[in-house]
Amino acid sequence: MSNFLFSVNATLPVFLVILLGYFLKRIGMLGPEFVKQANAFNFKVTLPVLLFQELVNNDVVSSLDIPFMALCFAVTLVSIIAIWVIARLVIKDTSIIGAFVQGSYRSSVAVLSVAFLESMYGGAAMAPQMIIAVVPLYNIFAVVVMTFEPGLSGDWAGQGKDKIRTALVNVVKNPIIIGIVLGVIGSVIHLRLPAIGEKTVSYVASLATPLALITLGAGFEGRKALAKIPPTIWASVIKLVLLPGIFLPVFVWMGFRQDALLTALVMLSSPTTPSCYIMAETMGHDGVLTASIVVATTLLASVTLTGWIFLFHSLGMV
Repeated sequence: MSNFLFSVNATLPVFLVILLGYFLKRIGMLGPEFVKQANAFNFKVTLPVLLFQELVNNDVVSSLDIPFMALCFAVTLVSIIAIWVIARLVIKDTSIIGAFVQGSYRSSVAVLSVAFLESMYGGAAMAPQMIIAVVPLYNIFAVVVMTFEPGLSGDWAGQGKDKIRTALVNVVKNPIIIGIVLGVIGSVIHLRLPAIGEKTVSYVASLATPLALITLGAGFEGRKALAKIPPTIWASVIKLVLLPGIFLPVFVWMGFRQDALLTALVMLSSPTTPSCYIMAETMGHDGVLTASIVVATTLLASVTLTGWIFLFHSLGMV
């Protein structure tokens, strides 16, 4: 029961903040211009600062678990490629492939992994290692997928070599990847900001999650989302059931238990991160489908995450 209550307490407030954003839009307080500007602010400033803070405040190098990080990396890479290949074979509407693929594999690991680990084990030593292993992949492939897939505005990225060049430039310029690189460098050199700088970074980082959720709700279009129900359901099943069902046994077979296994569980089965919506909107892809996937996985994760935790706790593994 305590695990159930913790899971609900972790996910329900997130959904309620999204609902608040939608309500504020409905009463005319938040308009399309706010959503557009807030999405750009989140993507370019708050989310990179949040990841920088998570990494620079942890001594990542001294506690590296290379086998664990390598498995997280490999599982994520296989998942992304498999989902993209299957989506291209199955989905007829090519304009939604980019949004579908991104929404099916990207987890809200930066926030939830730390919350779960600190609640159950009193610390989050494994979370930064998993973040280093998978978050760059999340963002690199999001840029690549949405560069090579047409999106809502047709083939905006160009053809052939132009696409490859555009993808590489977008990866290098991606603010989230820049934040991760700076965070790792800061951790390696044991960077310690002065009190003023640390508090400033903390203030900016604290804006990331609530502002992303508010803009997600404000940009959510309920009637249009009704037409997106089938891909939303499939993306939710992939994200919350299939990925953990296929790959968690691999972590168990490799001997990972307790905080390492719980970190893998969160990586594979947590809801789709709101930053997907920001990136989809920024790069001209289907924001309506992305918002639908984020909302659906956030709501359903209180049930599925609880189920996975109960299962592995009953087996004495977490």
